[in-house]
This record gives sequence, structure tokens and C-alpha cells, in this order.
Amino acid sequence: MKVAFDPNMPIYIQIMDFIKKQIITGQLQQGEKLPSVRDLAAELQTNPNTVQRALQELEREGIAEARRGMGRYVTHEGEKIMEMKRDMSKELISAFVSGMEALGVSEEEMLMLVQSALEQRKGEAR
Repeated sequence: MKVAFDPNMPIYIQIMDFIKKQIITGQLQQGEKLPSVRDLAAELQTNPNTVQRALQELEREGIAEARRGMGRYVTHEGEKIMEMKRDMSKELISAFVSGMEALGVSEEEMLMLVQSALEQRKGEAR
């Protein structure tokens, strides 16, 4: 799988976000083995050193655990994963609100637009 990297952000951070999203969405489960540096570098078509740095940072954040001679695994700590989900959600909401404010949209209009979008999605799901 090829990921389109944003040239304005360090690639290792984008790799971290990619892995975090896989964990949050359940594509990677608690305690599941993460792909090796070599496999992930090949999959993302990036330098193994960059992948190594991303995985080391995930370890530092407590999202990944290294097991000597066995590789890296997603943390078993469900609360850590929920915290990560809340943090990423807050970032998305903050970016949305900032973008809407830049367009001159009031808080009331934002709420109405979000409510309308949610109702539309419910209607499409039926």
C-alpha cells in the first residue's frame, strides 16, 4: 500500500499517525504483533530508518511494546488506546473548528451543519 505523504510534515510522524489509526480502527488489535521495520518500510515505500524512528516513538509513547527477539506489539493497555483516540479526535475537531471559523461560520451554524451531515449519513445508511 502506498501512502501519500505530506511534504510539510516529517514522514516518521505520518507513519506514527498511520499506525495509530490502524490501532484505533481495530485493524491492529491490542497485543497484536506490528509488522517488522523492513516489511513496513516496503509496504509504505519509505526508508527503514524512518520507520524505525516512528516505531521507537510509538514505544516511547507507550503505544507499542518491544519484546526482545520477538518484535514489537500493540500495547495491551485499553486506556492508552482510548486516550490516543480522544487525542486524535480533539485534533480533528480543532482543525474543523479552525477551518470553519476561517470561513466565517458561527458556532450555531457549525452545529447545524454537523447535525445535518450526521442525519444525511443516517439516511444514506438505510
